[in-house]
Amino acid sequence: MRVFIAPEQQKKLMNNILSRIGVEDAAKLCNLSKRTIRDWRRGKFSMDLDSLKKLCRKSEVIFPKNVILKNDYWYTKNFSSAGGIAVYKKYGRIGGDPEYRKKRWYKWWYEKGQYNSKIISAVNFIKKPKFSENLAEFVGIVLGDGSITQRQITISLNAIDDRDFGKFVVSLIKRLFDVPVGTYYKKEGNVINYSVSRSELVRFCVEKLGLKKGNKIKQQVDIPDWIKRNSKYSIACVRGLFDTDGCVFTHSYKSNGKSYSYKKLAFTSYSNPLRKSVFNILKKNKLNPRMFDNRDIRIDSIKDVKAYFDIFGSHNPKHLKRYKR
Repeated sequence: MRVFIAPEQQKKLMNNILSRIGVEDAAKLCNLSKRTIRDWRRGKFSMDLDSLKKLCRKSEVIFPKNVILKNDYWYTKNFSSAGGIAVYKKYGRIGGDPEYRKKRWYKWWYEKGQYNSKIISAVNFIKKPKFSENLAEFVGIVLGDGSITQRQITISLNAIDDRDFGKFVVSLIKRLFDVPVGTYYKKEGNVINYSVSRSELVRFCVEKLGLKKGNKIKQQVDIPDWIKRNSKYSIACVRGLFDTDGCVFTHSYKSNGKSYSYKKLAFTSYSNPLRKSVFNILKKNKLNPRMFDNRDIRIDSIKDVKAYFDIFGSHNPKHLKRYKR
């Protein structure tokens, strides 16, 4: 069963749980990756019921009320046959095992395909832009919510909260590289993946822009030097990072019987070099960030939050609405 609650409620719940048992212990308890636990904390995906029960018991946090529970395969209700559901349960999609198909394709390619002159196998070329603020912002977005494989670049965003920001991401990619962007909705996690399948784009991002394929946390990625050497590029890149892995939240407290609240900013990353680079760029622009809990950078004061939006800005309507609300 999957647990569906409001993203903000899920973030608050998971922050409460993880403040008591930590990400690593939570991942071991649920037999899941740390990345999945962190994504739950960000409200990016729905949680599975059994894991949430274990986390609540272990952390002694009360199980949330007013949640919606759905079967793991609730999104298969429109499949036309029991066979379709069985295939989906086995492979996670209709059409069989994609890894098996890939292996068969590579076997065919190396044994026969590459020697067949009639096969159209020309490289799909891309536009290769010069260094710019737009390109630096794209790098920030990829470092935040992006992933790079051998032949594909994907940006994963929340299907509801980041819907308008997704339109900006698609427009930016098309302007920079003149390539089509595929949009794939994952119902089970309420996520939209924006993907570009171009080996040439992957090569450009790795060799020219300084990005890396594979797991960003294991490789401890950082902002490329060509961006850090230019103040305008640095601002654009940090904007891309905050628009994906940052959040605007309200800090509330009471003093002398009166209630007060104001907005703060937080940026989350488990890559130490990346977090330090963001911290230094904020400092260079006269802000006073602070490191928090070995994963977050916080901008606390009303003055600094205003300065951030004045200097760095945001292309994510979600952040702008929360800041102005």
